[in-house]
Amino acid sequence: MFLTITTAGSAGRPATDLGFLLHKHPEKAQTFSTSYGTAHVLYPEASARRCTAALLLEVDPVALVKRGRGRGRGGAADSALAQYVNDRPYAASSLLAVALSAVFRTALQGQCAARPELAVQPLPLRIEVPALPARGGAEMVRRLFEPLGWMVEAEPVPLDEQFPAWGDSRYVRLALDGEARLADALRQLYVLLPVLDGAKHYWVAADEVDKLLRAGEGWLENHPEQKIIVGRYLARRGALTRQALERLELARLAEADDSEAEELDNAVDEFDEFDEFDESDQADESAEDTDAEDKPVPLAVQRRDAILSALRESGAGRVLDLGCGPGHLISVLLKNPQFTEVVGVDVSMRALQMASRRLRLERMGERQASRIKLLQGALTYTDSRLRGYDAAVLSEVIEHVDPPRLTALEYAVFGAARPATVIVTTPNVEYNVRWESLPAGQVRHADHRFEWNREEFRTWAESVAAQHGYTAELRPVGPDDPEVGPPTQLALFRIANTTKEAVA
Repeated sequence: MFLTITTAGSAGRPATDLGFLLHKHPEKAQTFSTSYGTAHVLYPEASARRCTAALLLEVDPVALVKRGRGRGRGGAADSALAQYVNDRPYAASSLLAVALSAVFRTALQGQCAARPELAVQPLPLRIEVPALPARGGAEMVRRLFEPLGWMVEAEPVPLDEQFPAWGDSRYVRLALDGEARLADALRQLYVLLPVLDGAKHYWVAADEVDKLLRAGEGWLENHPEQKIIVGRYLARRGALTRQALERLELARLAEADDSEAEELDNAVDEFDEFDEFDESDQADESAEDTDAEDKPVPLAVQRRDAILSALRESGAGRVLDLGCGPGHLISVLLKNPQFTEVVGVDVSMRALQMASRRLRLERMGERQASRIKLLQGALTYTDSRLRGYDAAVLSEVIEHVDPPRLTALEYAVFGAARPATVIVTTPNVEYNVRWESLPAGQVRHADHRFEWNREEFRTWAESVAAQHGYTAELRPVGPDDPEVGPPTQLALFRIANTTKEAVA
């Protein structure tokens, strides 16, 4: 198996900087042992103007069979001989994807200790794979790579060049041209090579979902062929495919919040129902101190104050912020010594990275840092890491969830994690008529799956409380209009006394 990555130099940046990114010196040929053969990294050309890195993977069919994973294309091999005589030593597949991950691990993660500025810069890249199995042909190759910004050359390989009447094989010669971060290009190859092959050389277990989401972050959430990619990557295992698609949808919604929150805040400060993704909140809070008489307190700030008040009232020490976004609420909680441990959970790794930067975790003192954890997780799945906490906060989260999935979220939070106190906030749709900038009949954000009126929220809260052994108290957040109620509604859930005694 063979793959090359080529880049061109520019003023002030020689092409050989590719060696820094790959952590492989252009003047050396290096060899790496893998479970299925030997990988070689070499540079056919390396000059300031143009540099090419090549990955050559020599597959050992005997080693593949001895590991018990050489199952052929769709399961058991057609015959004993087929385990040894096949296209794997020559055509790109999941074997090459795994080699990419192992040999270029640091580059794939977007890290470059020697030249960190290089890792974030798009580079002119040309990637070539001379033999790529493509289920769906050249058209499928284009459908997978062109939405990612690549110019695609996918030339079908004939079955026999001397007999063109025999037609084309299922292989293509692939060349990709474009500008991209090297880490992004490698992660796309890591996912799409086995997708095009349509098979994997190893058993697909549950941890493959996490691998897919890590490699697909930033591009798979909105890819038009997302279902094909996920289904093939996970070997068409239904349960894993559904789980991955649900988590990608949640990540897409979180990403949409991130990109649109600033626009919403500029339109009307108090309209921001997504303060967890609103970078202007800190500025609003500063303005509140200096110009409190001229500018009303933003709704985002009022909401956090209401949550903080309820948490103080509950006496909670260990708190979960579920759907934490970039950590606005976490930063407030850390200022209060009552909260000895704060755990932020979000499905989006980008949001967690933003939270880490906002909280300055790298510069934080050891004692303060010991009070905080950031975890990736989907709230519609039970998670043993979330058990045993005093309180959980779902601030502007439930309206992101499709109604059929709400039951799963309810069980994961109230049934499985089961904190003593749960605080939920959500928009009050009745108040929307007070937003002059909001067209009639529209929800406050395009990604809201629903917005409830006060009676609908009360009915939901009381049903959840009764089903899981909690009491529910509803509170207004923001100005409580006598006709339409408050802009935000809050439910404070507490485990009922009888349940506490039973647990004790």
